Amino acid sequence: MTARVSRGQLISRGAKGGAALFLTGSLAGSLVDSAVAADTVPDSDLAYARLLVGAELLGLDFYTRAIASKRLSGDALGSLKRARLNERDHYSRIAEILSGAGQTPAVASDFEFSYPNGAFASKASIARLGVRLEATFMGAYLGAVEGLQTSALKQPVAQIAANEAEHLSVFLRLSGRSPIGIALPRPLTIDEASNALDVFTS
Repeated sequence: MTARVSRGQLISRGAKGGAALFLTGSLAGSLVDSAVAADTVPDSDLAYARLLVGAELLGLDFYTRAIASKRLSGDALGSLKRARLNERDHYSRIAEILSGAGQTPAVASDFEFSYPNGAFASKASIARLGVRLEATFMGAYLGAVEGLQTSALKQPVAQIAANEAEHLSVFLRLSGRSPIGIALPRPLTIDEASNALDVFTS
C-alpha cells in the first residue's frame, strides 16, 4: 500500500519508509560538506529541503506522465525529456542535504500524486499544467534562497531556481505565451509553496 504524506508531515519531518539515497561521482559531497554538516544545518533549512524534495518528486511524476501521454513530439518532447533529467539531478542534490543530516529523503512511493481531470489529454492541457507547476517550483526555490540560513546552500538552490525558470519558459511557449516573464518573479514562502504543492497530493 502506498504511504500518503501530508504537506505538514513533509515539512515537519522526513517521510517514513523512504529509502536512503546513495550518491556517487560528481553529486557526492556537492552540497553536504564541512560547511553544511549535520550539526550545523538548522531545522528550518531541513524543512525547506523536505519541501523541495517533495516538489522534485512531483515534477518527476508530472514529466513522466506528460512524456508517456504521447501528446508531444519533436522539440517539445525533447525539452520535456531534458527537463526530467534536470529534475532528477535537482532531487539528488536536495536529497543530499537530508542524507547528510542523518535523515531519510522521501521517495516517489511515499506519495500519491493527483492531477486535474484531463491534465494530460492534449498538448495544450499539459502546457497549462506545466506553467502552473513550474511557476510553483521556481517560486519555492526563490523563497528558499531567501529563507535558508545556511549560506553554503543558497547558491545551489538559486541555480536550481534558474533552471526551473528555463522549464517554465518552455511551457509558456507551448501555451502560446511569451517565454519571457516578469523581471522579478515573486518568491513563495514555505507555507505558500506547501499549500500550492498540497493540491497535487491525494
